[in-house]
Amino acid sequence: MFVVLAVLGLALSLDLLVGEPPTRAHPVAWFGRLIDALDREWHEDARIQRLVGVAIAIVVALVPAGVAFGAVLVASAGHPAAGAVVAAVVLFLSISLQSLLELTAHVVRATDGDLETAREDVRGLVGRDASTLTPAEIRSGAVESAGENLADGLVATLLAFAVLAPLSLPAGAGAAAWVKGVNTLDSMLGYPQKPIGTGSARLDDIVMWLPARITAVAIAAAATDPLALRRAGEWARAPPSPNSGWPMATLACALGVRLTKPGVYDLNTGHALPTVADGDRAVRLVGMAAVVAVAIAVALAVGVSQVGETVSMQRGPLVSVFEVSR
Repeated sequence: MFVVLAVLGLALSLDLLVGEPPTRAHPVAWFGRLIDALDREWHEDARIQRLVGVAIAIVVALVPAGVAFGAVLVASAGHPAAGAVVAAVVLFLSISLQSLLELTAHVVRATDGDLETAREDVRGLVGRDASTLTPAEIRSGAVESAGENLADGLVATLLAFAVLAPLSLPAGAGAAAWVKGVNTLDSMLGYPQKPIGTGSARLDDIVMWLPARITAVAIAAAATDPLALRRAGEWARAPPSPNSGWPMATLACALGVRLTKPGVYDLNTGHALPTVADGDRAVRLVGMAAVVAVAIAVALAVGVSQVGETVSMQRGPLVSVFEVSR
């Protein structure tokens, strides 16, 4: 258990101190190039394209998982400490918190006096066309993304790691990398106009169901406003995604602001779009929610470890009795 906690601590420290590695050196970017190479018309029949997409979602997401599992396994065979360091690096590369908070804060502040920069840089957070958005709508997009990406970029991978790492460190690292792979596939392929991305989008919906809702709980807890979660239930199903609405709506209700994607959804209507001050509050709240999420992951890892120890202790006497009876 100490090793798992040390890995979590090192990975989060690297994220805070280093942030995102350069794109050319980031394994997620390398994985993105693999996905880009597969993103083509394999067949003119949309149904066959969807079937190919399902195969891509299932098989390709296993690539980063297999690499991570193998790297930690080989390093651990050399020395347990080396395995722990490699696992921490894998987890670090699978999460993204500091860069998310920094970019969100940068875009929010740029809307006050440097609108062109805000419109350019918000593309690192949202996929919508920002050329006609007002400053308040740009801030809304940045705040929405901070809530949604807290689930994608931190909570989901931490939970996957916390469930398996106490039982097997290589499996925990592989699970974190697999979740990151699923998220990346969805972000690159999971658009309605892409039949090849249907499988990736559906897999991401399944994988993110629980992390999105735990993220909403973390946001409400960080805001010390548990009723925000209840109020968010009215708006959480407004976005097309079955998951992203929960952290976004909870963040909107906790902040007391309206968040909108013009022509697609409106969350917490009856309130004003976020001001610069609201955007700054959102960054702080997401940061505090991340701390809550880390605490949840640690508690989960401890619980899994204790269950594993209990099962091992019970199995021992049973094995002994079985051997005697033989």
